[in-house]
Amino acid sequence: MRLKGRERRHKRIRKRILGTEARPRLCVFRSLKHIYGMLIDDLNNRTILTVSSLNQKIRKGKKKKKKVEVAREVGKLLAKMALERNIVSVVFDRAGYKYHGRVKALAEGAREGGLKF
Repeated sequence: MRLKGRERRHKRIRKRILGTEARPRLCVFRSLKHIYGMLIDDLNNRTILTVSSLNQKIRKGKKKKKKVEVAREVGKLLAKMALERNIVSVVFDRAGYKYHGRVKALAEGAREGGLKF
């Protein structure tokens, strides 16, 4: 039931959000153990970039960090990789999740890394 509610909220949010090549959509997916951030170009239907807590750069020493701290690192790494591809501005898509905890930490990490949204 909870998943259906999130999917319904995500559809409602996606009606208003559109990612382009110049300003892609930063979509967040949160599982129980990991968090994923993806830059998506909706006009061309392709994923430009994806970073998750499974990334080797983040996994080093991950056992000692809390999930929120890992999410912030994912956001920073995503911003760094996006800036290398000349992407400065994005549209944030929380995917039906509440904007707190790991989702908020990922967004703040991306902002710290230099992305604007």
